[in-house]
Amino acid sequence: MKKIYVTLSIVAIALLAMAPSAMAKGKKSTSPQVIYTGEIAKKVIGYNGTTPLNITITNGKITNIEALGNKETPAYFNKAKEKVFKQYIGKSVNEALKLDADVATGATYSSEALIKNIKMGLEKAKGSKSDKTAKKASKSKGKKRMTR
Repeated sequence: MKKIYVTLSIVAIALLAMAPSAMAKGKKSTSPQVIYTGEIAKKVIGYNGTTPLNITITNGKITNIEALGNKETPAYFNKAKEKVFKQYIGKSVNEALKLDADVATGATYSSEALIKNIKMGLEKAKGSKSDKTAKKASKSKGKKRMTR
């Protein structure tokens, strides 16, 4: 009986230790939003072709940028990714849109394509939020008020 009590106590303590943010009052956590730039930026060309990305935004901040299949030279593209991506991670969408990011020396075309993809993806993310707000506003404006 004592073993069961100790085991349950340890499990309860572990669960409480892992979930302090979930228990915090007033803090809402939103699901990550992933923006695919393959369609948005299909005309953005690096050195050897398009450079599509998945940009993950969580709670209004960029949490991950993933390069997808492309035809760039791996050594140059990796240099560009390393330089460009770290400038955007952790920034809010608005901060990132205002950022004048540096390119990687020797991988200028790839860097510029990545920057354009990121900016276009973030504009899309920002637009999709304001589109939802605009739709709600237009629905409420279209309703007629009842007067007495």
